[in-house]
Amino acid sequence: MPSRLSALDASFLYLEEATTPMHVGGLAVFDRPRDGFDYDRLVELIEQRLSLVPRYRQKVRHVPGNLARPVWVDDPEFDVTYHVRRSALPRPGSEDQLTDLVGRLMSRPLDHSRPLWEMYLIEGLAPAGPRDKGRSDGRVAILTKTHQAMVDGISAIDIGQVILDVSAEPRETPDELWMPRPEPTDGQLVLDAIGEAVTRPTEAVENVRVAAGDALATVGKLGRAAGTVLTMARTAGRRAPGLPLNAEISTQRRFGLARTDLEDYRKVRAAYGCDVNDVVLAVIAGALRPWLMSRGEPVGGSSTVRALVPLSVRGEGDVPSSATGSSLGNRVASFLVDLPVGEPSPLVRLHQVTHQMREHTDTGDAVGADALVRIGGFAPPTLHAVGARAASGMSRHFFNLVVTNVPGPQFPLYAAGARMLEMFPVVPLAKGQAVSIGLTSYDGGVYYGLNGDRAAMGDIEVLAGMVNESLDELLETLRA
Repeated sequence: MPSRLSALDASFLYLEEATTPMHVGGLAVFDRPRDGFDYDRLVELIEQRLSLVPRYRQKVRHVPGNLARPVWVDDPEFDVTYHVRRSALPRPGSEDQLTDLVGRLMSRPLDHSRPLWEMYLIEGLAPAGPRDKGRSDGRVAILTKTHQAMVDGISAIDIGQVILDVSAEPRETPDELWMPRPEPTDGQLVLDAIGEAVTRPTEAVENVRVAAGDALATVGKLGRAAGTVLTMARTAGRRAPGLPLNAEISTQRRFGLARTDLEDYRKVRAAYGCDVNDVVLAVIAGALRPWLMSRGEPVGGSSTVRALVPLSVRGEGDVPSSATGSSLGNRVASFLVDLPVGEPSPLVRLHQVTHQMREHTDTGDAVGADALVRIGGFAPPTLHAVGARAASGMSRHFFNLVVTNVPGPQFPLYAAGARMLEMFPVVPLAKGQAVSIGLTSYDGGVYYGLNGDRAAMGDIEVLAGMVNESLDELLETLRA
């Protein structure tokens, strides 16, 4: 019998609209090794690793009449070259050209008749620095797109996680002869659905309810049962402030990015006794303040921007260690934090954010960065996806933007011998949200990815540029 989607996973299929594609992404930039890194090499790597993520060779089949939730079935016509694609930037291969391409690629919905993922090899990036002099092909980028219905942090993880190794020498992956199982007929799907309805009649009613369009309520209810915990802060009793961050969004996207150094956050944390995540949120508040002013928005002393901040939490009996084989990716609590954009002092902004976050995390359930990094593999792509899943279950009236912050390993990772230099998350937009911000720390850097609506966020690069200025403001307080 085919594997049936969970109620939560199915909800992401029903929630998807032209303006809100439900895929999460990641942009990774690599240093091309001297022996080369091309499309054929990437395809070969994916073929070797697909056995680690069998869901990536499966597609969704809907049950006639929506008698039951859809099922995962093997795609008998699976073609890895359809999913792994190539693109190239025109000269000079600038960062603006790269971010424009990412925005356009992320705007396109995935084909629901095939396995719900895509990967793009992007060539033609300009050399980044002195070490690339004389090498016009010094860098390449890989963009991944994975539907949220696929990534639950337990049975399926993001494919961007499994292609990475801790050394330039790829790890051995057992050879596997994949033979697709026969695809069930519509009649078989109906008979299976009737059998389940007899044994679990209440679930049949829920299936009809979700398929009929009441998905938002179902996501909230079933997300908790599945382990995606939505913890409402006291601020949830009020609507989020009306800001340009909330708008009717289009089908098109823009992408912006920012690079910062992890050591700068650690310096601020050590000086003021807070967490790195507190510093991150204070930096985002400090970037939003001048950006709102540049748009002519009224920013008074009490002005705030409400952020939904998903954090990994520890369930009862969890041990955050790769040695135990446990995964924390599916346990996410979503906290509402009012970012004090009206406060002119960067230090006061930090103190206010720290106070709010301590109210949320003093329960002892939050999982620290060190514990997350100890989980086997490169967790950030999967954890960003799970965080986005949590955000999709909340009303758009409660918050202005989503901020996902996932710590990564502080050592280099490689794909087929190519060293990963940077990793920028691409967090999908919820309905009515003009921009989302994802960030990942990796190998000494903190990398921000800003995914925005093309019409509402025509100045997304301005907001991205203010991230560094905001961090500099905090660093200045250390020298005062």
